[in-house]
Amino acid sequence: MKRSGLLAVLLLLAGSVLSGFAQQKVVKVACIGDSVTYGTGIEDRDNDSYPSQLQRMLGDGYEVGNFGRPGATLLRKGHRPYMQQPEFSEALDFAGDIAVIHLGLNDTDPRNWPNYRDDFVGDYLALIDSVRKANPHVRVIIAGLSPITPKHHRFISGTRQWHADIRKAIEDVARAAGTELIDFHPELHRRPDLLPDSIHPTAEGAGILASTVYSAITGDHGGLQMPSVYSDGMVLQRGIPLTFRGLADAGTEINLTMEGPFRRIRAHTLTPASGQWEITVRPLKAATGITLTIAGGGRKLVYEDVASGEVWVCSGQSNMAFMVCESSDAGDTPADPDLRLFDMKARWKTDNVRWSDEAIDSVQRLEYYRPATWKACDGENVRTFSAVAYHFGKMLRDSLDVPVGLICNAIGGSTTESWTDRKTLEREFPAIFNNWLGNDFIQDWARGRAARNIGYPESGATRHPYEPCYLFESGIMPLERYPVKGVIWYQGESNAHNPEAHEKLFTLLTDSWRAYWDNPQMPFHFVQLSSLDRPSWTWFRDSQRRLSETIPHCGMAVSSDVGDSLDVHPRQKKPVGERLGRIALHNEYGFKTVPSGPLFLKATGKKDIVIVEFTHAEGLKTSDGEALRCFEIGDENGIFRPVAARIEGNKVILETDGMNPRHVRYAWQPFTRANLVNGASLPASTFRAEIE
Repeated sequence: MKRSGLLAVLLLLAGSVLSGFAQQKVVKVACIGDSVTYGTGIEDRDNDSYPSQLQRMLGDGYEVGNFGRPGATLLRKGHRPYMQQPEFSEALDFAGDIAVIHLGLNDTDPRNWPNYRDDFVGDYLALIDSVRKANPHVRVIIAGLSPITPKHHRFISGTRQWHADIRKAIEDVARAAGTELIDFHPELHRRPDLLPDSIHPTAEGAGILASTVYSAITGDHGGLQMPSVYSDGMVLQRGIPLTFRGLADAGTEINLTMEGPFRRIRAHTLTPASGQWEITVRPLKAATGITLTIAGGGRKLVYEDVASGEVWVCSGQSNMAFMVCESSDAGDTPADPDLRLFDMKARWKTDNVRWSDEAIDSVQRLEYYRPATWKACDGENVRTFSAVAYHFGKMLRDSLDVPVGLICNAIGGSTTESWTDRKTLEREFPAIFNNWLGNDFIQDWARGRAARNIGYPESGATRHPYEPCYLFESGIMPLERYPVKGVIWYQGESNAHNPEAHEKLFTLLTDSWRAYWDNPQMPFHFVQLSSLDRPSWTWFRDSQRRLSETIPHCGMAVSSDVGDSLDVHPRQKKPVGERLGRIALHNEYGFKTVPSGPLFLKATGKKDIVIVEFTHAEGLKTSDGEALRCFEIGDENGIFRPVAARIEGNKVILETDGMNPRHVRYAWQPFTRANLVNGASLPASTFRAEIE
């Protein structure tokens, strides 16, 4: 072939290749859905609806179509069936290479789900079949429903349950149709501020949905990442199978290696499409000098000076946050490299001030805690650590002689409901969400301080650490179920106005944390409120006593003897921490220590006396060597009066003085000088009970 002819052929081939590149297929993404997909409520929906934001994330290689129809139902017998709307015909004509479907929110309407729920799975499969006929090679991704918040006018009357039912049905659809399943719920669920009308996300909320779809399409989850609680010097819980959880791009092989004074541990897994991987390894014995390496996707995370031992979460409000340097009985706090502290401090204190706009914006985004790392206990670190938690941890260290790790995330003034997960409260106590800044279930002091901090209503902000669920979402969820032994808890001052509501809330709290850590027997030991001149505290302390008897795997440390009549923050913290330590050593580690002071068992009337019996009553005595104080008997009219009391063996005998006794109570003063203790010098709890 002549050179000119060869050149012509080469030019022709090159042109064909270039033409092929020019005509390379753009991937079409069809976003099928209702008003959330459409962008209802977003001021500039053409640019800020989730499909529009997804287009910018994916770039020029993709064409994203928005086929959202406000008010549309998945059900074909619903009040506005999506399959009968022009947007569905347009979506079929578009014939996307990828179809992202988010339907079902409007099916929670009482016109729809109660009547036609049995059709839901079949109707959804029919819709998917239609999408596949339009493009047999389509990749179908269906989304679990985005949230509906308790502000919705039908939330309690049906929407709450029907929403949950539909989410479950969508999982069934994904299995039956063999589609990919993503979830629009989790990230928005913890950001109710991004759902101002309880259903439709703001532009920022739509961005969260777009990111979820982007990661599902591309597999890009930002590369290998571990929760912030992982750092050099951390303590891993010994004696249980250890599960490590992290995030990586879909399909990434994760390799985990642990080296220390034991046979090397190796494990690996492949990251699923969700990006959330986990690896479980065999239990460890107590040890130090461990190196943990996690590698994947070209990134390697190496954690040095890791220990295995006992890990406890130390949480609650200001009396748990109260620092060693503030206490009156800190004593010597020697350095201990095997007592390790993960101290989660708030970025902004809840003092009586209006926060800056920067602080308010950060709190809205759940960015309330400062970054923390594990640190060995030394003179400097321990000074600003929780005094109660420190003395608890020191007692465990001295008794067990193994590494101990303490995670403290206590926040001053925080409420019980702020530490409880959202799903639990929505299901069991939805009334607590009703205008929380004006809700009597929430203590008026807490509501007032929150409004002051965020400048409500002028600022328009609504989120605050005292808000229901807030601290669970900002202080517990970031721990990513880091394996722990148990919890110590000092809180209640901000719920003492309503003991009856607290009884339900505290039960929900313990249940929710145990569910979160997937450990129904997780120890949860708490401090009974101390003495203070506040009228409701007698009732509250007795309520706490009864909770300790009804909630399994709970222990209660009495602190009424170290209270302060004028200060809600008593400065004696060592006895409190050590009493929590006694409970843990007895209940969890099998020590034959006395775990508690005397706890009321029963009262029996006999002639002119009442016999009061207790558990943990060995060696009953008075704390000051004086006569017993603060026992009272009530008659049939509910009138109480003090009575003489004496100790006989392990019982207390009360003189009725001719009364017709119906009730007995002890230490029934907000600030009490009651003096009954047992042989371990541990104080008896406040109680009120009927006489048998």
